[in-house]
Amino acid sequence: MQQKLTKLQEEVLMKIGDLKTEQEVIDYRNDITGKNWSLTEILKWIKDLSIEEKQTIWKLSNDIKTVILNAFEKRLNEIKQYLIQEKLKNEFFDVTIPGKADFWVHSHPLTSVLRQIEDTFKRMGFDIYESNEVTTEYFNFDSLNVPATHPARDMQDTFWLEWIWNVLSTQTSSMQNIIMKSQNPPIRAIIPWRVFRNEDIDATHENTFYQVEWIVIDEWITLWNLKYTIRTMLSDLFESEVTIRLRPWYFPFVEPGVEVDFSCPFCKWTGDNCRICKHTWWIEFMWAWLIHPNVLKEWWIDPEKYSWFAFWFWMNRLAMIKYSIPDMRYFQHPNVAFLKQF
Repeated sequence: MQQKLTKLQEEVLMKIGDLKTEQEVIDYRNDITGKNWSLTEILKWIKDLSIEEKQTIWKLSNDIKTVILNAFEKRLNEIKQYLIQEKLKNEFFDVTIPGKADFWVHSHPLTSVLRQIEDTFKRMGFDIYESNEVTTEYFNFDSLNVPATHPARDMQDTFWLEWIWNVLSTQTSSMQNIIMKSQNPPIRAIIPWRVFRNEDIDATHENTFYQVEWIVIDEWITLWNLKYTIRTMLSDLFESEVTIRLRPWYFPFVEPGVEVDFSCPFCKWTGDNCRICKHTWWIEFMWAWLIHPNVLKEWWIDPEKYSWFAFWFWMNRLAMIKYSIPDMRYFQHPNVAFLKQF
């Protein structure tokens, strides 16, 4: 019986060495390790042996089974390594060759506008902060001089989260408190990022959009500083000198507040057939303000010594103006044909 087992091992190992593919190895292994393979047939006669012979044969059969299974694994690895070497030989690719430029790669229009805006303010010495998308009721409203009973809260249809007092930011102003309490004046900061409001979606409204806000706190800050900063940013963005117009306006947490218009950079005061300014020469743009003293006190800043200005606008609207995009919904949909235009 020992001779039969030894002969069986030699035959199986020889055949394993002749197998050429992974599938052949797997099929042969499944055949001989089943109930009907030769080793099982041989061991059926073990009941007729003595106890000493049974112990010897069981040990030998287990050793043979281990050797055969290891041979299968070894052959599989040999075939896999051979296939890898063949691929390296026949499908070699030099990864050091410079890649070809992909002329179909485009920046999203919102990304392009944001980069231009940030470049302008970096040159003017501003720091850039990304606003939090999830914030608290305190940071979003209370710290900005908007108490719980104030009607301004109804003007912003807020997404409330299931965790108590947490909201999706309705404005990047929620970041102001964090910045002001972590730094000492003078402060120059730009806060761009995504904000959320429960709006009915149409060509001019979205529930997810980008807002950009600037803050300056220093001594002797006036509306002239605000006007100069806005004009510089818009002139850089449109690559054409623009004029700024300020109109008084009410906001709950500022004193004073203004609406800002800028001269149309497309028709340049002619108004002839201009669908951007609608023949009015002016484009309504954003809100700006000098901050209310109560808000400065909330940030432990002396309103007798320091003053500040801030302004914010919807970046989606500015991108629509710059690129003559008719529908705000285009920004949220991955339309490749639309993106290839920029």
